[in-house]
Amino acid sequence: MSDDITISLQEAETLSKKVLIKNGFSQAHADAITKSVLAAQRDECHSHGLYRLIGCVQTALNGGVDTDAEPSITDQAASVVKVNANKGCSLLSFELGKPMLIEKAKANGIAALAINNSFHFSALWSEVEALSAEGLVALAMTPSHAFVAPTGGTLPLLGTNPIAFSWPRPDGTPYTFDFATSVVARGEIELHRRAGKSIPHGWAIDDEGNSTTDPVAALAGAMLPFGSYKGSALSTMVELLAGPLIGDLLGHETQAANAEKTGKPFHGELIIAISPEAFLGSQAESHLKHAEVLFDSILGQGARLPSQRRFEARERSHANGVTFPKALYDELNALAD
Repeated sequence: MSDDITISLQEAETLSKKVLIKNGFSQAHADAITKSVLAAQRDECHSHGLYRLIGCVQTALNGGVDTDAEPSITDQAASVVKVNANKGCSLLSFELGKPMLIEKAKANGIAALAINNSFHFSALWSEVEALSAEGLVALAMTPSHAFVAPTGGTLPLLGTNPIAFSWPRPDGTPYTFDFATSVVARGEIELHRRAGKSIPHGWAIDDEGNSTTDPVAALAGAMLPFGSYKGSALSTMVELLAGPLIGDLLGHETQAANAEKTGKPFHGELIIAISPEAFLGSQAESHLKHAEVLFDSILGQGARLPSQRRFEARERSHANGVTFPKALYDELNALAD
């Protein structure tokens, strides 16, 4: 008997919303969260797909997210939108702040959306792709809790601190990348733990600073930045831009929600949108076509573009549905009952 199950995208969407609403999330939050996790599951990004619903529910039970919070939007400056999530999930704040961000970027050439005081768990690529679908170049970043040791250190201080970028292309899918500044996303280690599998050397250290392949020891110790000091420096940049610059916390000043309800999981996110049309006027189309020379040259060497496999997975999912462990399916159904 297979350990996996395949369901349609519509069934996955219904299940996600049922889980969230059953566990206290408002319809608006359930819709925004489902949009994100369903996109990740569709694109076979399992670490940020339906699996993340378990963490959402647990965080809510532990008082780490206001499931009914209404974000507050502020027109901060000519090119700045601020949204206070009011301890709600960041995804609804993004959906509500996005229209003003797009309007400002197209009017002024560049604009930023700062989300404050939010619970954040999701992949960033779906947000930057929502902006590149509007013809905008987009960059997003957010700190996380202190999970990563800086290069040369042995204790958790930095977050996994992801960065995502999306470039609109004249035809087809955008050029998009989204990666943690740690060697791997924390969710990947959690998935290895759930599956009882070892992790590769170089992902993490244990609580004594020794390299480990045990996911349990890794989660109790510290993850490592990618690229040594380069990843460590980029991670620090994310902390500053999506923390003090927007009036929010550094990653190590936040803590994951816990059963004692003493966690402080709320922090910030920064999204920047740039309009090629505002920069280039009537020449925008020709310069966007010029950019295709770079992508064609990468592919011409037999290399692949970031997200290429994800877009291929998207086509499969639209045709065949989404496949994931039946144990997860059963766990989600239990949460929905």
